[in-house]
Amino acid sequence: MKGKHILIGVTGGIAAYKTAYLIRDLVKRGAEVKVIMTEKAKAFITPLTLATLSKNPILVDFFDPTNGAWNSHVSLGLWADAYVIAPATANTIAKMAHGIADNLLTTTYLSARCPVFVAPAMDLDMYAHPTTQENIEYLKSKGVNIIDAASGFLASGLEGKGRMAEPEDIANQVSNFFASKQELRGKKVLITAGPTHEKIDPVRFIGNHSSGKMGYALAEECAARGADVYLVSGPVQIKAKHPNIKTISVVSAGEMFEAASAEFDSSDITILCAAVADFRPETQADEKIKREKDDLVIRLKPTQDIAANLGSRKKENQILVGFALETNNEAENAQGKLKRKNLDFIVLNSLKDENACFGYDTNKITIIEKNGNTQAFSLKSKTEVAKDIIDKVCKA
Repeated sequence: MKGKHILIGVTGGIAAYKTAYLIRDLVKRGAEVKVIMTEKAKAFITPLTLATLSKNPILVDFFDPTNGAWNSHVSLGLWADAYVIAPATANTIAKMAHGIADNLLTTTYLSARCPVFVAPAMDLDMYAHPTTQENIEYLKSKGVNIIDAASGFLASGLEGKGRMAEPEDIANQVSNFFASKQELRGKKVLITAGPTHEKIDPVRFIGNHSSGKMGYALAEECAARGADVYLVSGPVQIKAKHPNIKTISVVSAGEMFEAASAEFDSSDITILCAAVADFRPETQADEKIKREKDDLVIRLKPTQDIAANLGSRKKENQILVGFALETNNEAENAQGKLKRKNLDFIVLNSLKDENACFGYDTNKITIIEKNGNTQAFSLKSKTEVAKDIIDKVCKA
C-alpha cells in the first residue's frame, strides 16, 4: 500500500465512526488518504477527526464557500488508485446504481477511473430488501468491488446482516487487490475490439452487431493489473476509462490489420477480441447507390486475416489469444481455428447461449487450450468474464 492514493467516501450512517479506524490503518500501511464526506455524514463523525487521521483536508462540497476554491471531482477521480466508500448507505448505493450525481461523493464515483470498493452498512431489513440487493448486484456487474456486510448486533437493536465490515478487513481487501492484481506491470498488451465496417458506398457498409463491450472490459482489466494497453477499436459507442489504455480507432478490417500489425512485434500479450469482417466489397462506390432495379449484386473479396498473420509471426515469448463466435460445431470449429492460427488458447462464444455475445452486458465462454483442455464458465458480467480470461493469460 506504500505510496498508493486511496480516496475514502463516507456517507451518513452510524458505522461512519469505524471509518476513522480504516483511515488510520491505511495511513499506517503507507497509503496517502483523502476523504470525501456527504453532508449527512458530518452528523455521525466530525470532519476534524478524519482530517487529523488522514492528514488532508476533508472535502464535502463542490467548492469552498469561504474562498470559492473548486473541489474537482474529475481531479479526485484521476488522483485515486482506489476509491473506497465506507460506510455506504442504501441511499448512496441506489444513487450509484442509477447514476445520480447530487453530491461530491457520487459525482466523483462517476468520474473515477480507478477500482471502486463499496462497504454497505444499514439495518438488516434495508439490506435484505430486494431493491437494495438488486442495486448491489448491478454495481457488481459494472465491476464495483462489494465488501459484503457482516452479521451481528445492529444500532437498531436488531441482530442480523447489515453491519459494515471491520476496518481491518476492508483495508486487507484493498491491500490484497493491489498485491495480487499487478501481474502485468511492465507488460505491453495489444487488444482488438468491436466490429469493422466495410464500405459499400458513402452511406452503407457491411458490418456486424459487436458492441465492443468484451474487448473494452479486457482492456480495463489488463490496465488495472498494471499493463500498458494498446486497444485497436472498431466503431463503438463506448470509451476506455483507464489512463493506461491507448485507444487506436479504426473502421475497416484493413485499418485494423495495419494498426494491430504495427503494434504486435513489441507486444508481450495480444488478445484478438474484435469481430472482424471476413469479406469486403470488391469495389466501393463513390456516390450513393440508387435503387434502379429489384436486385443488386455486390461482389465480395476476403479481408486480410489478422489472426493468421500475427500467428505466423508469433515468437516464443509472446502470448496470442483468439476468440471464436460459432453457431454450430462450436468446439470443433474453435479448435480448428486455434491450430490453424497458432494461438495459445481460444475463447469460444456460442450464439445459442441466451444473454451472451453481441450487445449484452453478460457473456458465457469456454476456454480451449492447445493441449485440448477446456474450461467452461457460467454466464457472468463481461467485467467478470474479462477477469477469468486474464487470470488464464497470467498463468500461460
